[in-house]
Amino acid sequence: MSKSKDGTMTVLEHLAELRMRLIISAGGLLAAAIFCFTRISWIRRFLTAPLKGLPLIYLSPPEALTANLRLSFLAGAIIASPLILHQVMAFLFPAFTRREKKFVLIILAGICFLFCCGIFFAYTVVFPFTINFFLQFASERLDPQFTISEYISFVTSFHLAFGLTFQLPLLTWALGRIGLLSSRFLRRNRKYALLIILVVAAVITPPDVISQLVMAGPMFLLYEVGIIMVLASEKRRKKEMVE
Repeated sequence: MSKSKDGTMTVLEHLAELRMRLIISAGGLLAAAIFCFTRISWIRRFLTAPLKGLPLIYLSPPEALTANLRLSFLAGAIIASPLILHQVMAFLFPAFTRREKKFVLIILAGICFLFCCGIFFAYTVVFPFTINFFLQFASERLDPQFTISEYISFVTSFHLAFGLTFQLPLLTWALGRIGLLSSRFLRRNRKYALLIILVVAAVITPPDVISQLVMAGPMFLLYEVGIIMVLASEKRRKKEMVE
């Protein structure tokens, strides 16, 4: 993209660059979604592994196809996310200073790492426990049958909720870093934080008590981790002021 002598770009040039990066991101997402659709059976087996062989059903002729298409785009978005994130950063980074770029990269790395940790923790620990709990209600006259669309919605919302929840320590650290939160404030307001955590868990999880309680426990532990991170940030800031 051409620039003026002082390195700036006109509004039309910014719009042209934005259009180019949107096309690249959309093309990458579409290509990843098509690839995932060709591997949809493997993806579906991966997601239904906690069901331990329980088959999924569909109640209308197009339900299986639409569910597979939605699952393909969700998996494609995960695969294409590095490309999309790179395009976003390439568009925004020229406006940042060197210090701002460093801070943004640290935040992005922390977001990605904690999000992946939340997804991994949900898939390996919490989700199998939740599914096994619900399957215990099956009996001779009560046969568990999950539709593919409802199951995909449940799986994605459940894991997305944990991925977002695991951002709590990073959020408290960032607010503490800029001086908007203190470790003393967080310690003094634990009971209110617990109440807010219970409300948030009820909102972002599927509508059942077990999922809400399973979500609230890790959230409170992450709140305590956030206190430790804010305390470390405060000590570092005091050391920088002394130096």
